[in-house]
Amino acid sequence: MRINKKLLFNWLKILLIIYGAIGIALYYLQEVFLFHPAKLPSQYQYTFAQKYTEVNIAVNTTDTINLIQFKPADSIPKGIIIYYHGNKNNIAHYANYIAPFLLKGYEVWMQDYPGFGKSTGTITEAKLYSQAMQIKKLADAIYLPNQIVLYGKSLGTGIAAYVASQSQAKLLLLETPYYSIPSLFNQYACIYPTKAMAKYIIPTHTFIATVAYPIIIFHGTSDGVIPYKEAQKLLPILKPTDAFITVPNGTHHNINSSKIYYKSIDSLLP
Repeated sequence: MRINKKLLFNWLKILLIIYGAIGIALYYLQEVFLFHPAKLPSQYQYTFAQKYTEVNIAVNTTDTINLIQFKPADSIPKGIIIYYHGNKNNIAHYANYIAPFLLKGYEVWMQDYPGFGKSTGTITEAKLYSQAMQIKKLADAIYLPNQIVLYGKSLGTGIAAYVASQSQAKLLLLETPYYSIPSLFNQYACIYPTKAMAKYIIPTHTFIATVAYPIIIFHGTSDGVIPYKEAQKLLPILKPTDAFITVPNGTHHNINSSKIYYKSIDSLLP
């Protein structure tokens, strides 16, 4: 059977055009894929069930950090959980996940990233790091290192890991972490040079390698957003004092409702 070289060439040309078009879209729209903020007007009134204090921190003329300080029922908190949330919505969404910490008597601080909720400014990787550290330094002025727990969820795991690599705390808790952003992109677009294309790196693996205190990782085997095998790449970096806790059939959104998670939190936060 004779191969129609002209037809074959035309098909290859079409495939290359499609490949290139998708690659260009991935490069220029990656922030759209990575961040899904829900903005709120500055006058918006939160209606949290928990006691809280709202603080707005002016970073410069364009950037403001909106920080919510959730209070436990006890008048004197045992310590503080600094919670770095995921890549969508805003604090109002993630407040649903903090009940176990408040019940254990810990205060919880949660900030919104630039462009999320009431926080203003454009988002960059450098700002994610610097603003997260700014909140940690505020906590350092009130609490001792052994009273501070850093908590990262999804996107926030890399940010929490960065803060942990730069400061002292009691624990670093990571829920559904990733090895790095290029590595995560590679899970979805392995036919592209994701390492070269990624505008954001957030190398969680590099950060946790320098953390001296315990690191606890929670990840579900049925996570369809950050695959389980992506988190498993962090295993060789963990210390003997660290733990990788697998939640069978856990997804990206239900880890905090599992018995394994609650038992672990109960033992980790006496």
